[in-house]
Amino acid sequence: MAELGLDGMELEFVRGVRMKEKKAERVRRLAGDLGLTLTVHAPYWINLYAREKEKLEASIKRIYDSARIGFLAGARDIVFHPAYYLGDPPERVHSQVLSILKDLTARLREEGIDVTLRPETTGKPTQYGSLDEVLALSSEVKGVLPCIDFAHIHARGGGVLLKPEDVAAVLDKVKEYLGQEGLKRLHIHMSGIAYGQRGERHHLNLQESDMLWKEILSLLKDYGADGTIVSESPNIEEDALLMKRYWQSLS
Repeated sequence: MAELGLDGMELEFVRGVRMKEKKAERVRRLAGDLGLTLTVHAPYWINLYAREKEKLEASIKRIYDSARIGFLAGARDIVFHPAYYLGDPPERVHSQVLSILKDLTARLREEGIDVTLRPETTGKPTQYGSLDEVLALSSEVKGVLPCIDFAHIHARGGGVLLKPEDVAAVLDKVKEYLGQEGLKRLHIHMSGIAYGQRGERHHLNLQESDMLWKEILSLLKDYGADGTIVSESPNIEEDALLMKRYWQSLS
């Protein structure tokens, strides 16, 4: 990534946390030498509202393992998809996710694992993780802040980010819940996306989609936002460079 001129990389633990402690320490040293910011995406198989006790415990462990190994590797932001509604009221799901994250963040603090857990805005209406839900979690639990995935927000609503003012409304809501400090500590996923009535279908390259990526970057600059943007396009590095060059052109 450094050779390409990029500033960071997401450690993909999406199929499982298989990195060992010694390798994590080597990764931390190398990233430091290269000046790279590392983040983590936890495994996909997480549901903090699973009905089965063993599945729920496994989900909590996957977040914990991602945080522990990610921290050893030098990452400070741990992204995960939080839960599914499973046909139950969103308020009930929120209450359980909230309770689990309070306990988990307390454990991480006790063990000196200094990371921020980042529940991600999700791309389907069946998934817990609307913008309001992840912002509410972030305002209620110390050690939790959102991962704002603009593509997922767009797809979840069937294509709701169609105008710059739609994007501005997202940033206004972040500020409403978390203040200007929330805008200074953003963690963003960006890509194009294909979607339908049931929300997200699959990710697309930015220039092959209707994602207002230039408008998003311009508004982030206008709002004085700071943090990390992770490319989730199929052509990850190309779109990351595309965004970086455009961001630099706004200076």
